[in-house]
Amino acid sequence: MSAEQKLDIALRLEAVGVDVIEAGFPSSSPTDYRATQLLAQHLTSARFTSFVRAVREDVRVAVAAGGTRNHQLQVLATASDLHLRNKRGISRRAAVDEVRGTMRFATGLGVTDLSLGLEDASRGEPDLLRMLIDAALEEGATTVVVADTTGCLLPAEYADLVRQVCEWVPPEVVVSTHCHDDFGLATANTVAGVQAGASEVQVTVAGIGERAGNTAMEEFVAVAAYKGDQLGFSTSIKTEGLFDVFQAVSAAISLEPQRTKAIFGVNAFATQAGIHQAGMLRDPETYEYLEPARFGRQRQIFVGRHSGRVVLRHLLQQLDIPPEDVLLDRLYDEYIASRAGGECDELGVVRDELATRFADLRAGVTGR
Repeated sequence: MSAEQKLDIALRLEAVGVDVIEAGFPSSSPTDYRATQLLAQHLTSARFTSFVRAVREDVRVAVAAGGTRNHQLQVLATASDLHLRNKRGISRRAAVDEVRGTMRFATGLGVTDLSLGLEDASRGEPDLLRMLIDAALEEGATTVVVADTTGCLLPAEYADLVRQVCEWVPPEVVVSTHCHDDFGLATANTVAGVQAGASEVQVTVAGIGERAGNTAMEEFVAVAAYKGDQLGFSTSIKTEGLFDVFQAVSAAISLEPQRTKAIFGVNAFATQAGIHQAGMLRDPETYEYLEPARFGRQRQIFVGRHSGRVVLRHLLQQLDIPPEDVLLDRLYDEYIASRAGGECDELGVVRDELATRFADLRAGVTGR
């Protein structure tokens, strides 16, 4: 993804109401450095954040790229003994000291928005987490990110962890969730984290991310929009613009999500099953809880081998063609029973084809 593509996506995210947008890791590449510059220049309402290791040079580069205005630095902390031993080869004290020193250096450069990213917090020992958090707060951190880096926790376990962190920090400090989808539980864990006291969520468009991905923005937003009253939280995200953001991301990284992916999948608001179609043709609410238009999508009905005569009757009635049984049987054999595998056509396509064949249909259906 180019820096210009990152800016385009960031502006779209800002337009739908996202509060904080990650620019990238400025020290990692010229592209991320340039993207940080562009977001600093063009975002008007959203803050942007840069990812930095607990290394002073990373902070210096991030500030050089994005300045300090509306710029949050997320300082990565090694938060489990497993990572300290097997990845870093350093002691707990060294991990705490590098966080403290890095944040002190950042504030010395004028940074006022510091976030502590607790990597592998889900496998971190409570006393280590507390040491890191206390050190960060003493150096001015305003956000603590509770990362389930390997996606290993169940919702109740993640809620317990977030609840514990919330008890350790003063109320003005933001506790943020960061969940991975290795168990397919990223959205559920994020919801559980918010119910446990988190006031910010880290999400990605369509759940893109390392390995199995992260919490999908659109999934969490849908839960907040439809179940927020029940769960005790809400969202101000303009849901109608989410699909536009998704399309921009898809174009930038050639993303093709699973067809059945919630909200953004090709089949998310489509149906081919005859029993479902019979209900939806009378009232879409019978088999549709999420409203497609609310997410910038359109409802689709497909005619395939799982469809039934009801959909054909519906089409004939729309075309003012008497839905006689003999005609229905012939159409069923041709348009439904003879289909192989997953072959199907969108309802409008079949309607147009039937309309052009009206004369033939009244005389007896011919081959397609």
